[in-house]
Amino acid sequence: MTLQIPFDNSYARLPEGFFARLGPTPVKAPQTVAFNHDLAELLGITGAEDPALAAQFGGNAVPEGAEPLAQLYAGHQFGQFNPQLGDGRALLLGEVVGTDGIRRDIQLKGSGPTPFSRRGDGRAWLGPVLREYVVSEAMHALGVPTTRALAAIRTGEEVIRERPLPGAVLTRVAQSHIRVGTFQVFAARQDNDRLQTLYDYTVDRHYPDARDPLDLLNGVIERQAQLVTQWMGVGFIHGVMNTDNCALSGETIDYGPCAFMDAYDPDTVFSSIDRFGRYGYAAQADIIVWNMAQLATALVPLMPDTDKAVEDFTKAVHAMPDRLRALWLERFGAKIGLSTPTQEDLSLIGDLLTLMHEGSADFTNTFRALADGDARDQFTDRAGFDAWEARWQARLEQEETPQALMRAVNPVLIPRNHRVEQMIEAAVAGDDAPFHRLNAALSAPFDLNESYADLRRPPSSGEKVRATFCGT
Repeated sequence: MTLQIPFDNSYARLPEGFFARLGPTPVKAPQTVAFNHDLAELLGITGAEDPALAAQFGGNAVPEGAEPLAQLYAGHQFGQFNPQLGDGRALLLGEVVGTDGIRRDIQLKGSGPTPFSRRGDGRAWLGPVLREYVVSEAMHALGVPTTRALAAIRTGEEVIRERPLPGAVLTRVAQSHIRVGTFQVFAARQDNDRLQTLYDYTVDRHYPDARDPLDLLNGVIERQAQLVTQWMGVGFIHGVMNTDNCALSGETIDYGPCAFMDAYDPDTVFSSIDRFGRYGYAAQADIIVWNMAQLATALVPLMPDTDKAVEDFTKAVHAMPDRLRALWLERFGAKIGLSTPTQEDLSLIGDLLTLMHEGSADFTNTFRALADGDARDQFTDRAGFDAWEARWQARLEQEETPQALMRAVNPVLIPRNHRVEQMIEAAVAGDDAPFHRLNAALSAPFDLNESYADLRRPPSSGEKVRATFCGT
């Protein structure tokens, strides 16, 4: 049976100026590392056993019905505005409406240079492709809104970074690739016609109840507040929250120097390019507000009364920190078994986090141990924990099923950085077994499975990953 993808490409029907049309650059010897059959079924893709699968998702053949294009956008990168970025190593093949009725993009990453490559080679190496595959699918299993991975293909070619490395192409699936930076590029150019077209398209695709740009802004603010507090609840650090990596769909997008915390420290930073901690763990709640201010600025030209727009948009953005704090309290309250946490519970949560920080307690294992009733061993200050636990148990007397709640929100497994790095090292050496094992384990992150007990272990001193790197 021939591979068939039911494309319906709405973005490609937008006027010229939103993208550049071009096809992927063929590779030497495409070979499938992984294909996500469950996701393919959701997307309505059939014939996935087609021998040509590697060629089509590696870039050597364009699937029937695809209309490949590189999208245009701008963005603030570490606070500095770049007026034109765009897909420098990615191509949107097209869109499908899944069996769940949701429209999604299918995009190749690492498919060759585009007009937006800025002297780059447009390729990706195997490590970042497998990292994004593993981490994005793990985030999906954790219940965090995210892009997903459909396929990972070896190219049979080398790419040159600090040294020659095996090349690969990732097929990424997203509810769309519209970014804050997509609005910024047209606002910066004072191209109000295309800005209006983009607004209309985005509202129709993602926010059909929005009546005006203020409604759109409020909708995006709510989704991003939900998303970032979900990141914090699982100890995830995006690492590069530039406005071009901030999707209006409310999904986690662009897994570059991303990482999960081991020992709890609110100032944790992994990204090698984040020298001042702009995108550190706790800073993410501040940066997402900053990003929403940039979206608000880009939307102002669409309003008939710009003075009133600035006033209304400012109020919306200034209200976001309170919303973030409320959502954070909900999520961390649930992590210690509180179904309806109140302001009075903040000290209980905060004191636990202080104990964890002072004792370098593992973030994931500690919260799961609270659910399983064996948390004391996670702490160096046993007396401090005992005192806290007494307060906690008294508070839990007001709850009906705290253990069930905690087990539902506190995972057993996360994609630990050292395991991801070990998986990449093995794959570069030609062994994909650790990659497949990690994917299998992380597909059920809340289940206690003793066969994956080794994946729960925090890194030894010699295994610690101290810096992560962008995939480019």
